[in-house]
Amino acid sequence: MKVEQRIKDLGYELPECPKPVAAYVPAVKAGEFVYASGQTAVADGKPLHLGKLGSEISVEQGYEAARICALRCLAEVKSVIGDLDRIKRIVKVTGFVASASGFGDQPKVVNGASEFLKRVFGEKGEHARSAIGVAELPGGACVEVEIIVQVE
Repeated sequence: MKVEQRIKDLGYELPECPKPVAAYVPAVKAGEFVYASGQTAVADGKPLHLGKLGSEISVEQGYEAARICALRCLAEVKSVIGDLDRIKRIVKVTGFVASASGFGDQPKVVNGASEFLKRVFGEKGEHARSAIGVAELPGGACVEVEIIVQVE
């Protein structure tokens, strides 16, 4: 499977690897695993859907943001391994959701990343996951996602 072609066939474009905004690198390869740094939803250089789920941001908007985060994480992975076809499996997805008091649908939001990865990678996209509600995220982002992948 040509992963980047599959992404295009699904109507998305793999962005350039996001540049770090603090003291970290986009991704680290350790043995057969690549750990991608957390990404927020940015498109055309602008943050999307700023605010908290359960107040300013809908579950649908959060879902879209999580999908964009996953796409940006794949760009980070590519920066380390050169070719996304080297991914053997998506191992773990962690999603952080900026949540208003009483909001409990974090799993529905992070499904935006999980379902996207499953569509791109099929069985290889099935993964372990955490969906965590937090008070704030960098820059007012509504979602941040990080991934761990196994590579050839």
